[in-house]
Amino acid sequence: MAGELGTVSQLWRYPASSLAGERLDAISVGLKTVDGDRLFGLVDASDGEIARPDREARWHKVPLIRTRLTGDRRLEVAVPGGGWLPAPDPESDRAVSAFLGFEASIRPFGAENAAPGYAGPLTDARYAKTPIHLLTTASLARLKALHPDGTPDPRRFRPNIVVDMAPVEGAFPETEWIGRKLVVGDLELTVSEPCRRCGFTIIAQDGFDTDPGILRNLVRHNAHNLGVYCTIDRPARVGIGAPMRFL
Repeated sequence: MAGELGTVSQLWRYPASSLAGERLDAISVGLKTVDGDRLFGLVDASDGEIARPDREARWHKVPLIRTRLTGDRRLEVAVPGGGWLPAPDPESDRAVSAFLGFEASIRPFGAENAAPGYAGPLTDARYAKTPIHLLTTASLARLKALHPDGTPDPRRFRPNIVVDMAPVEGAFPETEWIGRKLVVGDLELTVSEPCRRCGFTIIAQDGFDTDPGILRNLVRHNAHNLGVYCTIDRPARVGIGAPMRFL
């Protein structure tokens, strides 16, 4: 297609904040955000404080806990070495607590995200849900060029949409698109702001190690940023291979 910037290579949603995301072949994007994104949170059961992997070492293992949503939108989680367990549920809370080494509990963000019949405690999201987080492989390539020893795995940055795009010499390209409109398959977006990165990006996950150099290079070379947040102009379902272009 003329004017094509790249094609979608990965799609993610994050059913539970801070836990590992769910990689999908397609995502449904509504007017506000990705369907099934950030419906649940993980809290310290003693005081209800929400997980802060970016700030506190005791939460650093949280991104190793896998998540998925069933067809009827029930959450399931799996700690390393364990099987899938329904959540929120006492059994999954026990497994997560044993893995982390202290009492922790998965809770819905608000009653609207709880399953029918759920009567347990709720929690509040730590920050407002952002509509869509888009990241290009061109920006990941730029970070790799600046930090050759690092592993700029997309999972460090928790994007919803990863677009495979040719590297742009010396640039994190999408950071320069603020205010522009994009079409991704049938989805229409406005690039609203750069995505400012935090300490979460340096934490080890399955397949890569803790690496402070990741964040250090983004602070030094791109004002803390990697990828962009987008607002939704026209909702749509997006699949792997969808082309992206400027509108």
